[in-house]
Amino acid sequence: QVQLVESGGGLVQAGGSLRLSCAASGASGSIFKISTMGWYRQAPGKQRELVATVTSGGSTNYADSVKGRFTISRDNAKNTVYLQMNSLKPEDTAVYYCNQQFTVWNYWGQGTQVTVSS
Repeated sequence: QVQLVESGGGLVQAGGSLRLSCAASGASGSIFKISTMGWYRQAPGKQRELVATVTSGGSTNYADSVKGRFTISRDNAKNTVYLQMNSLKPEDTAVYYCNQQFTVWNYWGQGTQVTVSS
């Protein structure tokens, strides 16, 4: 069974912060340490887009729109990946999805809503 469960979304005012978590269990948990983990987001009427990724070795990659404001991290002992989001803007409003990639495997969580009010 593959399971990625996101949490931490919600409603926040512009300039505020949120921390998203994604816990992997089952088959996802068993390969967590060797997987690239990522966060993607999809706003209404728009395509899903990359927010940030972190490789098994700890290398990170960010979308230009979130550089300097968001930080992705992982805790292999807890099979959990985090997204710390600071200085949030209304344009950050979207459903945020956790993603796990390992060779041909590509798994998604169910998503968590982030709404930033102006």
